[in-house]
Amino acid sequence: MFHFRGQFEHAIDDKGRLSIPARFREALGKEKTLVLTNSDGYITAYPMKEWRAIEDRIRNNPTFMREKRDFLRYIYSSAEDVVIDSQGRILVSQALRQRVGIAREVVIIGVMNEIEIWDKARWAAKLAAAPSPEDLTAKLGELGV
Repeated sequence: MFHFRGQFEHAIDDKGRLSIPARFREALGKEKTLVLTNSDGYITAYPMKEWRAIEDRIRNNPTFMREKRDFLRYIYSSAEDVVIDSQGRILVSQALRQRVGIAREVVIIGVMNEIEIWDKARWAAKLAAAPSPEDLTAKLGELGV
């Protein structure tokens, strides 16, 4: 099980390379392959082990439903396997960056067992529109957390 948490600001270089934070590389251990996919305005990076678990859950459900097939097309059409290089970087394709609106400056956040890569300005806007800490605490209470 992977545990990612925290927030880090980085930049994508001219070749499309992005450094994965050292803390996240440590959490990945020997896992060097990530699957990147478009996730509604940001990129989600799944360790290959997590991605395979998601695929197993999907396989156990019927795929004849139109909504599910549309979802699968959307996710798989943008999915990319990337390998963390010896300097801790991944290559994020220009097509995926354009699809989610990432230019250069990004915020990388850990969300339990996955990593999210946000355009810095979009992340700032998301935070500005976030519910108050009181509302979040109340919601957690409703969820039994």
